[in-house]
Amino acid sequence: MRHGKKINHLGRTSSHRQALLSNMAASLILHKRINTTLAKAKALRKYVEPLITKSKTDSTHSRRIVFSYLQNKYAVAELFKEVSGVVAERPGGYTRIIKLGNRQGDAAEMCMIELVDFNTLYTKEKVTKKAKTTRRSRSKTNTPKAETEQPAAEAPADLPAESKPKKATRKKKEDKGQE
Repeated sequence: MRHGKKINHLGRTSSHRQALLSNMAASLILHKRINTTLAKAKALRKYVEPLITKSKTDSTHSRRIVFSYLQNKYAVAELFKEVSGVVAERPGGYTRIIKLGNRQGDAAEMCMIELVDFNTLYTKEKVTKKAKTTRRSRSKTNTPKAETEQPAAEAPADLPAESKPKKATRKKKEDKGQE
């Protein structure tokens, strides 16, 4: 009987199991989906979902706690920047396990575990990535600068001299007074 057996030991020692789950969780966060055996995926789901919940509050304390589990600063940065923003409204169930069949060599049950909100086939809204910016300058012929900027309007030549705007001569008088 399996009374009280909550942890699948996966045939490993405790330290080996922690390292395995840490590496798999970092890979899942960085790549958004990984292929593994069904037993490892079920153990990984219990390991990574509390970390995703912890990432919803972006504080130094929660970052340090998540880093103590993952031991990968790139995965922690990805989790707090991209993943936490996408799963902000979701109350749980951040991962999905899809069975793929049996492995050829040992007939182990294989599956794909993925982050739910990053699969564009099943979600209604598609995840959009930022457009890459180029370092090249834009050509100046395409800019509508000539249309927006108009030269200062000058008085027509046929107007009498008193209606033409007078030029400022105050500065010249002040300069002559100082010399």
